[in-house]
Amino acid sequence: MKATEAKLLDFLKKSPQFVIPIYQRTYSWTEKECRQLWTDILRTGGNDALTAHFVGSIVYVEKGLSNLTSQEPMLVIDGQQRLTTLTLLLAALVKALEKLPEDQQQPIEGFSPRKLRNYYLLNPDEEGEKRFKLLLTQTDKTSLIALVDNQDPPREPSLRVAHNFGFFAELLAEQQGNLSVVCRGLAKLIVVDIALNRSQDNPQLIFESMNSTGKELSQADLIRNFILMGLEPQLQTRLYDQYWRPMEVEFGQEGYGVHFDAFMRHYLTVKSGEIPRLDEVYNAFKNLARSPEAFGAGVEALVKEVRNSARYFCAMALGAESDPDLKMAFSDLRELKVDVAYPFLLELYQDYATGVLSKADFLGAVRLVEAYVFRRAICEVPTNSMNKTFSTFTKTVNKERYLESVKAQFQVLPSYRRFPSDEEFQRDIQTRDLYKFRSRSYWLRRMENHGRKERVSVEEYTIEHILPQNENLSPTWKAALGPEWERVQQTWLHTLGNLTLTGYNSEYSDRPFPEKRDMAGGFRESPLRLNAGLGAVSQWDEAAIKARAQTLATTAVNVWCHPGLSPAVLDTYRKKASTGTYDLDHYTKLSSGPVRTLFESLRKEVLALDFCVSEEFLKHYIAFKAETSFVIALPQSNRLKLILFMPFSDLVDSKGICVELPRSENWGAGEAKLFLNSHDELPYVLGLIRQALERQLGDGAD
Repeated sequence: MKATEAKLLDFLKKSPQFVIPIYQRTYSWTEKECRQLWTDILRTGGNDALTAHFVGSIVYVEKGLSNLTSQEPMLVIDGQQRLTTLTLLLAALVKALEKLPEDQQQPIEGFSPRKLRNYYLLNPDEEGEKRFKLLLTQTDKTSLIALVDNQDPPREPSLRVAHNFGFFAELLAEQQGNLSVVCRGLAKLIVVDIALNRSQDNPQLIFESMNSTGKELSQADLIRNFILMGLEPQLQTRLYDQYWRPMEVEFGQEGYGVHFDAFMRHYLTVKSGEIPRLDEVYNAFKNLARSPEAFGAGVEALVKEVRNSARYFCAMALGAESDPDLKMAFSDLRELKVDVAYPFLLELYQDYATGVLSKADFLGAVRLVEAYVFRRAICEVPTNSMNKTFSTFTKTVNKERYLESVKAQFQVLPSYRRFPSDEEFQRDIQTRDLYKFRSRSYWLRRMENHGRKERVSVEEYTIEHILPQNENLSPTWKAALGPEWERVQQTWLHTLGNLTLTGYNSEYSDRPFPEKRDMAGGFRESPLRLNAGLGAVSQWDEAAIKARAQTLATTAVNVWCHPGLSPAVLDTYRKKASTGTYDLDHYTKLSSGPVRTLFESLRKEVLALDFCVSEEFLKHYIAFKAETSFVIALPQSNRLKLILFMPFSDLVDSKGICVELPRSENWGAGEAKLFLNSHDELPYVLGLIRQALERQLGDGAD
């Protein structure tokens, strides 16, 4: 490595050509970064006391170790955003100067349009791509060449290149011909010129060290560079063109980083069963790529698998699905914001794409995911376990009986992960505030279009409160609702029975119900299924609202269907609760007396904490489990020794009765130890145990 300080313009002038390798990210600076650079240039150019302004380093790979002596193109490892932005500014400055009278086109020495082009933008004696000082990748490349060479823009221009060039053009126009300060500022810019020798330096390690905070590059950029940077150029180009570039196109210019990072998190969850943090996706991918399985298959197999999974993700999450039935189902999931289910659905999509899973069964499974999430939202079941539920869901799926086993898995989930029953869902959807529900257009559309082949565009209608929202109800409405009209309005206003769709919202206003029903375009004439039966209702009061809610709730049960497997079928899938090969009489210190009584009391209270809690009798202790053990009890002569399975540092223990387990006592994830000596201590100890249980149930929170 050789590093020297250089003036930016001298650095560009002496450089034969900079090439951005295909594995580098596309140009991504926004107006914010461009404005900061512009401000720095004006500040430096307008202050004679400032002799220089440092804009960062340019790191590139060259054949030899002497800077700028080789006529080979230099591959930029770091600094392409600054190089590209400054090139855009110089190109915009050329055009701004050309608009001035000829005697004003050189505000300071060396800044004529001709010199700017031939020194910093072009190699005038070269032909083809060698003419250009900077070559970007893909769409960025053609757009920048067009700007620098006065060509027509490409059919699909780079959004960032085009926007930032226009931004600089506007800023230069605001200078009203006084461009000297801009030229002086550019002349004072300083960079650190860092040349790497391919045979002596490791570009990947240097690249990672310069981007170790993860702030400058997205996880997607880091992963792409990790895969491609060390490969031979021919293989690098083929893998990029065949697998990686199609992913970039599908994710889109503006959404590539964000969408790819989210996708890779789901992909890694499928591969490992663990959910990496978004800012740890790159590290998790490196661990996967270096695993014996991935390493043995080779880099191309890994990239191909990532590309296929990305295609499935784009179909589901970005609307790229071509099959109309699946496209609609995925659209419904997106409206519900069911991102947590993508690890499960990625694996299902792969089986669908490879013929293991039929389209009908795949569609059925997708609709079950939708029903599961929507029913839990309506029944207000906490969502903090859904990440973990879906990350491991396919481990129990029997692919010989695919859809049935998916249904069974949903149906046997424990209480905190449960698929709400028809009774629970039908009850709660009638009383839930659905107007403020985040996906209210979703549930109205799904109910209106259930069973329809000719779909209704709900977006063309507005939500109507049959009983108005106005707190100052008219005397007619108060009379219809009765003496408790305030309670009726507060209780039922935003609920299922009082909400519908209409194209006549402004005409309906706060009119009495008979007028809404009988007017032109009123409920009696409405073609919408949601309004069926309203034309036959004589009075809109509490009883009418409740009756309509009950009718619609019956429909909702059929829209968001329960798996509905029989107990006999479920028994073949249900995990049998194992109590181990021992019983209470096995433990000599629990044979009788106060310790046995104390344990019985503890046991009763712990099992009552949640429906999902079970116990297992093992050789030396009794384990209480949800997913896994959250507390174990070891009987002693006159007390119970308890081990809590949660981080000791997270335990709230105001009395300080817990101690951190020493390394000599190896209980796996168990980190806290305490003793239960008497019944008087039980309420407090139970509070500590509840923390361990809730910690486990909350793992993988959204």
